[in-house]
Amino acid sequence: MKLMVSFSRKKVHEPIIARVVKDTGVLINVERARIEPGEGDVLIDVPNGSAEEVSQKMRDLGATVRVLEDAIHHNETECVDCGACISICPQDVFSFDDDWNLVVDQKRCVLCGRCLQACPHGALSLLR
Repeated sequence: MKLMVSFSRKKVHEPIIARVVKDTGVLINVERARIEPGEGDVLIDVPNGSAEEVSQKMRDLGATVRVLEDAIHHNETECVDCGACISICPQDVFSFDDDWNLVVDQKRCVLCGRCLQACPHGALSLLR
């Protein structure tokens, strides 16, 4: 399950991911991170059965946690199945099925936004 973890240096005073891994024993995969001097956002992937435990521990340490059920919205009405998003995506989120219709694998998305820029019809949007 994907979790978006936001934190402020004013509230979080230690390496939050390392602390959560050490305390829970749950392995965390960092998929994307934006770290600034005073704050940051980290997109992590954790096993579904451990998401609540990891979320609560991070909240206890001062972070804000949001569960991301769907990372990207695909407007099938607007999409013309051109495949522009396929070539630009670094995570292989997009593919074609046997009938050449666009298929979106939500679990692979890391919210980089490259597909939004590539889509000529604006059929993709990020869910934030």
